[in-house]
Amino acid sequence: MFTSTSAVPHAAALAALEETLLACAARSADEGPWRSGAMAELAASGALAGFVPAAHGGTAAGEPALLALLAAIAARCLTTALAVSQWASAVRIIAAGAAADRESLLPDLARGRTFTTVGVSQLTTSRRHLGAPALTAARAGDSWRLDGVCPWVTGADACDTIVTGATEADGGQMFFVVPTSAAGLTIEPPLPMLALSGSRTSCVRFSGVRPAATIAPAAGGLRTGGLATTALAIGAARASIGLLAHEAVARAALEPVVAGLSTECEHIAFRMLTAARDGIDQPGRDALRGDANGLVVRAAQAALTASKGAGYVQGHPAERLVRESLFFLVWSCPQSVSAAALCELAGLA
Repeated sequence: MFTSTSAVPHAAALAALEETLLACAARSADEGPWRSGAMAELAASGALAGFVPAAHGGTAAGEPALLALLAAIAARCLTTALAVSQWASAVRIIAAGAAADRESLLPDLARGRTFTTVGVSQLTTSRRHLGAPALTAARAGDSWRLDGVCPWVTGADACDTIVTGATEADGGQMFFVVPTSAAGLTIEPPLPMLALSGSRTSCVRFSGVRPAATIAPAAGGLRTGGLATTALAIGAARASIGLLAHEAVARAALEPVVAGLSTECEHIAFRMLTAARDGIDQPGRDALRGDANGLVVRAAQAALTASKGAGYVQGHPAERLVRESLFFLVWSCPQSVSAAALCELAGLA
């Protein structure tokens, strides 16, 4: 679809890729983008290579281009976009590791010969209330031993490796690459979620698991609420606005609503791309995420309202979009973003 030297798909190739993902979307939502062929299509097109450094078989696209690509995928199939975002997070961690690990892992990931995913929620938002670390790492000779649980891993049963994070006895955090075939690793059945069950998100348990690679200390801890989550929210909002625009073809009264939501969406997209280019501090990043969250929920509700009773029937696009929009209220949501959302819902904002 585009040459191997292209960092990301050019406009015509991207449009063709989007249509391919749309054709796979129903199966991706049911069985997952690995089984539907969506991830293979992304790899074959060269889109995945954009996330990988050029020295290791990728094309090293810039951050604004990668975020635009994620938004475009999300507008066609949010399940696939979620899988790609988790794959990309894992790739970023691997790319920060030792040269030997980069050389052995990244070229096959860029070409779609193998697939990876990330499971680090236990280091950030999940299970903090239990006190003890959910996943621990202890020295075992010249290697490590991992014990505990990683509660949220997208595509665990569809990937070859999981990039995860564990806590040492002294409180330090390390990243590891773990083959999904590793002894002592148990992948539970995918969770039946309100939406995006096709992401095959599972709980993964570790019992004396030996990782294949140690990647890097998690210096300063992990940052939640990155720009990728905002990109997916923008893409999902565009899908809802597109459905609303379809309804407006026969109902002129909807045109101002479409225009207002479209303007807001593209303004948020512009802010995101500017932040990717120029940088943004954490409060600004959280404010951007909060605005994107609010938009995606409102746009989906507007699409449902415009679709009337038909949209409330299971299987209608509006019904799916509403359920999917709620995902952004719980996915990698920084505390400040969650607090602001709750205050808005309570009329306290």
